[in-house]
Amino acid sequence: MSMNAQTRLFGLAPICDAHSRVLVLGSMPSAASLAAGQYYAFAHNQFWPIMQDLAGEARTTDYARRTALLLARGIALWDSVASCVRPGSLDSAIRQAQVNDFDALWRACPAITDVFFNGKTAAALFQKHVALPARVRAAVTLPSTSPANTMRYAQKLAAWQAINRALRDEGGRR
Repeated sequence: MSMNAQTRLFGLAPICDAHSRVLVLGSMPSAASLAAGQYYAFAHNQFWPIMQDLAGEARTTDYARRTALLLARGIALWDSVASCVRPGSLDSAIRQAQVNDFDALWRACPAITDVFFNGKTAAALFQKHVALPARVRAAVTLPSTSPANTMRYAQKLAAWQAINRALRDEGGRR
């Protein structure tokens, strides 16, 4: 059976726990990520190198180690979109988006106080449909880690340092 433009795609489960303080939201996993059942599985996406560089950790392709690194640092990972129709992997092709159940996420991860969006589409889809709980003190749009964003790696990494600042800043926590 061939996949057509009307095939509804469904995203991945969140990576989070009760200790997660920062939430990183993408838009919808790429075709490669959905096929692998792993966030940011497309080799040219810079998400994992950025997260490993932010943590000062050696690069690894082991998905379990990557996700354990996020949780150990207090970082949760999910997407704005639960399901959509999208031929290919480009955010601009997302249609009929249904957002994830954020009320359930806020309950499961009560320590989240900062939200970071991996690109403008993730932010726009979230902000159109979801209200932030009062405990969230910041919602920041970062440059997309997608290879479609041709910004230099060093510039992306510098912008993504905002996550490290949020993790260090306990003063604003309730």
